[in-house]
Amino acid sequence: MAWTITDARASESGAVPLIPRATLFGNPERAHARISPDGSKLAFLAPVDGVLNVWVAPADNVEAAKAVTRDTHRGIRSFFWAYTSQHILYTQDKDGDEDFHVYSVNLAADEIKDLTPIEKIRARIEGVSEKFPEEILVGINDRGERQLHDVYRVNLVTGDRRLIQENPGFAGFVSDDDYRVRFGITFTLEAGQVYVVPDGEQGWKPFLEIGAEDAMTTGAVGFDKSLENLYLLDSRGRNTSALKLLNLASDEAKLLAENDRADLSGAIVHPTEKHVQAVSFTYDRRQWQILDESIRADLDYLKTVADGEAEITSRTLDDRRWTVAYVMDNGPTRFYLYDREARQAKYLFTSNPKLENLPLVNMHPVIIPARDGLELVSYLSLPPGSGAAEAARPVKPQPMVLLVHGGPWARDSWGFDAQHQLLANRGYAVLSVNYRGSTGFGKNFINAANRQWAAQMHDDLIDAVNWAVAQGIAQRDKIAIMGGSYGGYATLVGLTFTPDVFTCGVSIVGPSNLVTLLDNPPPYWMPIMSVMKVRVGDYTTDEGRKFLESRSPLFFVDRIRRPLLIGQGQHDPRVKQAESDQIVAAMNAKQIPVTYLLFTDEGHGFARPQNRFAFYAVAEAFLSEHLGGRYEPISDAFRDAALQVPSGQDGAPGLAEALQGIQPAAKP
Repeated sequence: MAWTITDARASESGAVPLIPRATLFGNPERAHARISPDGSKLAFLAPVDGVLNVWVAPADNVEAAKAVTRDTHRGIRSFFWAYTSQHILYTQDKDGDEDFHVYSVNLAADEIKDLTPIEKIRARIEGVSEKFPEEILVGINDRGERQLHDVYRVNLVTGDRRLIQENPGFAGFVSDDDYRVRFGITFTLEAGQVYVVPDGEQGWKPFLEIGAEDAMTTGAVGFDKSLENLYLLDSRGRNTSALKLLNLASDEAKLLAENDRADLSGAIVHPTEKHVQAVSFTYDRRQWQILDESIRADLDYLKTVADGEAEITSRTLDDRRWTVAYVMDNGPTRFYLYDREARQAKYLFTSNPKLENLPLVNMHPVIIPARDGLELVSYLSLPPGSGAAEAARPVKPQPMVLLVHGGPWARDSWGFDAQHQLLANRGYAVLSVNYRGSTGFGKNFINAANRQWAAQMHDDLIDAVNWAVAQGIAQRDKIAIMGGSYGGYATLVGLTFTPDVFTCGVSIVGPSNLVTLLDNPPPYWMPIMSVMKVRVGDYTTDEGRKFLESRSPLFFVDRIRRPLLIGQGQHDPRVKQAESDQIVAAMNAKQIPVTYLLFTDEGHGFARPQNRFAFYAVAEAFLSEHLGGRYEPISDAFRDAALQVPSGQDGAPGLAEALQGIQPAAKP
C-alpha cells in the first residue's frame, strides 16, 4: 500500500516509500525457533487471530505446525522446552502488572496448567535440569509482604510443588543441576554483594564478598558438570568482567577469557558437559572468542550461511542439531536448523517477510567522546538517501531524534530496531547513546553514573547532541529527545534541565519524581533497595530526599518551554501511573501544554500491537509537527487500543479527530 506524504517539507525524501507502522510494530510472522531436547520437534512463536502464541511442528516439517497455547489478549513473548520434550514452559502476567505465573503445556494431553495458581505473586524460574525432566525450580513470593522468593520444586505434569528453601531475607539463590540450593545472595547496606553458603547448622556463612564497585560486574553464572567448579564473571582487580572458573574446594580461580574494552556478554555452553565452548564480548559489535576447538568448524561454517550476526538459540541434548538465528540491522531475523554431522543449515523462516525489500537503513556504530574523556559507544541511523551510507554522514544536517535507552543499567546494541527504522524512514537521523551507567563497558563506566541522574548522565546526552551538530549530522534547532523508562526520565530532564536544547520530547513510562519512584517500588525490589540508595540517592533521609528532588523534573516544570508527549501504562508496577499523572497535573496547573496517552491494559511499556500502533501513530504525528518530517496519518490506528487521552487532545495532527467516538476524555 502506498501512503501519502502529509508534509510538504518531506518532499526531499522523494521516491522513498512510507513504511506502514503496522509492518514495523506488528507481531512477527514467526519467531524464536527452538528445537526440542530430543530433536523431534520445533517450537516457535506466531500469531493466532492476531495474538502471539506458541506453535509446535515436527522438526523436519515446519509447515505442519499447530498452535499449542491459547492466549487471546496479551500474547506470549517467550517460552522454552522442558527436558521431557513433551512440555512447553512460558510465563505470563495480566495487563502488564508483572505478576508472572509459570505455565506448562502438555503436548500429548493438549493441556495448559498454571504451575503457580496463587494471586498477587511474581513467580520466577530458578532452575531447569535434564536430570529431572519432569520438574523445575520456581521462586514464589507468596509469604507476608511478598518481598521474598522461596524456592519450590514443581512437577510439570501434576503441578505438585514442594518447598526446598525458605528465603530468610536474600535477594536470590544459586542452585545446581542436582536441584541443590548452593548459594544465597544478599546486598550490603553499601550496595556490595555477599554470596553465602549453608553453615551446616541451619544457618548461613559468607563465602564470597564483593564490594559495591564490582557488584554489577561480578557474580556466579553456573556450574560445570562436576558441580565442584563455579563459572564466575569477575571484575575484581580489573575494569572489565572476565570469565573465570573457581574451584569451590581450593578457592583457586582460572582465567578463561577476557577483553580490555568490554564485559563478557554471552556464552555458548555444551548442553550436557556444561563447559563453556565460546564467549562473546560486545563493545560496538559482538566478537566471539572460541574456548573449545571442537566447535570452531561449526562456527566457521555458520558464518557462510547468511548475512548478519549468528546466534545459537537452542541445541539438542545429543548436540547434533542447533537452531540458529541471523540478526540484521536492516532486515528481519532469519532462522535455520543446523545439522552438525552433515554440516548443513536448513532455512526455516524469516521473522517478518513484510520487511523484505523495504527501504530499511543501516545502524552505524559510532564512538562519541564525553567531556571528561569517557567513550560513549553509540548507534546512528540516517534517513534513506540522505548521504553516503559508508561514511555514516548525511550530505547536509538532518532533523534528529536522540533515542535514550531504559535501565539505566542496560545498553543499546547493533541490530534491527523498529524505532530507528520508523524515525529514519520519516526523515530523521536517529542517535542512540550508551551514556555512563550503561552496562557492558566495564565497572568504571557503570560506577561513573553513581548519583549522576540528571547530572553527568545527562551531560553525556548533551555531549552526543553537540557532537552530532558538529559532525554535520543534526540540525541544531530540530532535535527531539525520546525514550522509555530511564529514557523517559531523561526526556523529562532534557525539557527541564536543558530547556533550550531540544525542540520537543517524547517520554514513555518515565519517572518524574525520584522520591516517589523509590518510595513505591514493587515489593520484590525491597532486597535490592540498598543498591538504589547508592546508585541513585538515599530516599530514607531528609538530606537524601532533598538531593533526589533536585534531580527530579517534577520540581522544575515551570522551565518547560517545548512540546511534550507522555505515554504511560496504567498497570506499570515499576514506574507507576502516578509518575506521569503528577507531572501532567503540574503542567496543566501552570497551563503548559502536554499530551498524555494512558493505556489501560499495559504496564512498563506497550506489549499489545494495537497499543503500539496507537502510541507510535501519535508520536510520529507529534514529531512531524515539531521537527518537520513526514508521517502516516493516525486514521484508524486507535482501533482495538485501550487508550485514554487525559490531556492535550489537540497535541498532534489528527489526534482529536481519531479520538472522536472511542471514549470520553478522562482526568489524570
